Parts: sequence; C-alpha cells; structure tokens
Amino acid sequence: MEDLLADATAGEPIHGLKWTRKALRNVAKALRRKGFKVSHETVRRLLRQLRYQLRVNRKHLGKRQAGERDQQLRYLARKRRAFLKAGKPVISVDAKKKERGGNFRNSGRTWRREAVSVLATDFPRDADGKAIPYGVYDRIPNLGFLGIGTSPETAEFAVNVIRAWWQTEGCAAYPEQQELLIQADSGGANGYRSWLWKSELQRWADETGLTLVVTHYPTSASKWNWIEHRLFSQISRNWAGQPWSAYETILKFIRTTRTEQGLHCIAYVDKADYALGRTLSIEQKQSISVRHHRVLPKWNYTIKPRTIDQVIS
Repeated sequence: MEDLLADATAGEPIHGLKWTRKALRNVAKALRRKGFKVSHETVRRLLRQLRYQLRVNRKHLGKRQAGERDQQLRYLARKRRAFLKAGKPVISVDAKKKERGGNFRNSGRTWRREAVSVLATDFPRDADGKAIPYGVYDRIPNLGFLGIGTSPETAEFAVNVIRAWWQTEGCAAYPEQQELLIQADSGGANGYRSWLWKSELQRWADETGLTLVVTHYPTSASKWNWIEHRLFSQISRNWAGQPWSAYETILKFIRTTRTEQGLHCIAYVDKADYALGRTLSIEQKQSISVRHHRVLPKWNYTIKPRTIDQVIS
C-alpha cells in the first residue's frame, strides 16, 4: 500500500507523519486489482497504523523573504523581553481581514439544529457596509482592543485606535511608564515606509509625553506577530460560521472571545471618515523627532515627544 501511495505522498521528517490525496475507496480499489481483499475501512485502519493523517494546506512559506529576517526577529524578541522584564507596556498592532456587512457566508461550523441560510453569491454590491478591524494586543493583561472602522484603513485610523486603547486601558495600567514598545507589520497603514504613520505617532507622543519605540516585522513574517496568533485567531474561531448583518454582531463576537489563558477583548465602532491620499511636505517630515536604531534602522526607530518650541517651529 505504501508503494501505491508513494507518488501522492509527502511527509514530515521529524515525527514521521504522512498524508495522501488519494481517497480511501480509490486506494481500496487499487489494492483489490492487485489481489488484496480489503475494504475502504480496512484501508483507513491501516493508514492510521502507518501514521497517515488528513491534512490541509498550511500558510507557512513566503516567496519574498528579507535577507535580514532572522536578525530582525531576534531583535524583536530581545526588545520585547527587555520591556516586559522592566514592566513596561508592549503592544502588537495590526489590521484584521476586512469584512463586508450582509448575509454572506462565513467559513467555519457551529452547532445548530438547522443551517443558517445565506446569499448564494458574495457580490460587493450586496453588502450593507464594511468593517475594518484594527487591533491592539497588550501582552501583560492578555487584552485585545479593537476599533472597527467604517472608512478606509489609514495611518490616522490606526493611531486613533492605539490612542483609544491608551486612554481607556493603557494609562491606568501603566501610570508611571514613559516608554511604550509598538510591534507592527512592515506594510499597510502602519508600514515602516509610511511617513503618515510616523507623523500620527509623533502627534500622539506630543499629546501624552510617551517615548514610542517602534519595531516592525520583516516582509512575509507577519504571521509571527503576536496579535495574529494570540488574538485574531481566537476571534476568528469564536466568529466562525456566523454571518454578520449589523455592527453589533461584530462587537458581540469580539467582546465574548475568551481563552483559558485569560484573553479578554474590548471593541468599539469608529465611524469617523478618514481621508485617503494625504501627503506630507518635506518640512513636516523633517519635524518628526525620529531616531533610527543602529540595528536594521529601516525597521526600528524611536519617536520622542517634542517640546512646544519644536512643534511651533
């Protein structure tokens, strides 16, 4: 049977697990043609003994990979450990997958007496609205904080969610701290190339007096961002199989997301209209108090609050 499956088999060398794309009944038919008297259930039992399992594709590889990826990931881990050891706040930020409002199919299964009937097509014109969840994951209290945007994802929206987290949760949890570590992806509204992102962070640093230490995950490494596997995956699991027809539905499934490790979530809807296409002048860029780190400066930098004279000038 192993020879029969060889052309359709791949494997994981460490644990010896194997998987095949051939259906049980097809394998049983092929074996019977070779003179073996077996049923598909016998094939199932034998495959389990041989450590075969049903598998799905796993998103794990990146076609584009930064040459300094490993160095940057080690730097991210060192910074995170240093801040946590000192009791300083560490947050991971990112935007979750954009959602369309309406009676659309949502992947996943839930226990029900009858299946929920949804639209047969997913045309954008049938949507009742859109939701852009932008999240902050605070490691120390194991807290997820999400703003649900209704307009385009911009740097201003992203920083406003971080600002709302600090005003409602962060400043009370870390009253004596003057530094905050922000770990973000390298693209999107919080991308390392975005001057609008840095400008909005500068405005917020001026308001709060916080020194913002920002480190970015390298290209094709966003799955290592803590917010992805500690927050967004749990929300998706709680939300599975449930279409949303109102923003209250989204808020309900986010707010009721819990884990045995103590994860809890806060969410709100941000209905502000954020404009696309904003640009900064050379003078505005030069006014940002940003200091790039010696280690991979394109991904790592610190933004310090400015004095009143610096802001006016």
